[in-house]
Amino acid sequence: MGKLSQNIGEEMKTAMRAKDKVRLEAIRAIKSAILLAQTDKGAGGELSEDDELKILQRMQKQRKDSLEIYEKQDREDLAADERAQLAVIETFLPKQMSEDELKTYLQGLFDKLGIQGPQDMGKIMGVASKELAGKADGKAISGMVKQLLS
Repeated sequence: MGKLSQNIGEEMKTAMRAKDKVRLEAIRAIKSAILLAQTDKGAGGELSEDDELKILQRMQKQRKDSLEIYEKQDREDLAADERAQLAVIETFLPKQMSEDELKTYLQGLFDKLGIQGPQDMGKIMGVASKELAGKADGKAISGMVKQLLS
């Protein structure tokens, strides 16, 4: 059992005691996603920390996508809910790299892998995505790689 599964019950109790509805709702969504993944045929009831991280990242991406849509439609009421849920989900994720940290890391990786130009995009993305799982968003990695290759 991953740390998240162990931690979630305590966090839920804390949110209930504090009468923090937004946090409680987000934690329930996380718990639900974890339980759903555990009952999936392939998981066999046990999830690794890596599996839990992937669930949280998927939830984070869904919230960001919804937030973007709500903001474009000027639905601040719905956007505020997504922002609040996203903030709670992100407290369970590892700290994200800053743009400068990402740039420095990728420049080092460019040198290490001998990246020549845009034709090596797939090579760098494969390594970077794997090594930065949980620390940087795929979209941010891709954007920075394109910026550095141009």
